[in-house]
Amino acid sequence: MKKQIKVPKFKNENQERLFWSKIDLSEYLDPKDFVRVSFPNLKPSSRPISIRLPDYLLDRVKEKANEISVPYQSLIKQYIQKGVFSSI
Repeated sequence: MKKQIKVPKFKNENQERLFWSKIDLSEYLDPKDFVRVSFPNLKPSSRPISIRLPDYLLDRVKEKANEISVPYQSLIKQYIQKGVFSSI
């Protein structure tokens, strides 16, 4: 670390935004100061996909999801996850 940042108390968000926009952080931090972090409680991003399933299979998944009171798409995701990670 090169030198300490003196961060004042801010009255509002605009003052804080102005402060951080004018400061050059390279004067205070070296790349060697950074530490890798992880955020395990963040919800993973997802995106929609299309998949063709036989009617009988989709009906069976919906029946099973109804039995255990979960949305059928969530159950499909659980099945896929279980299949992918159990093969490792």
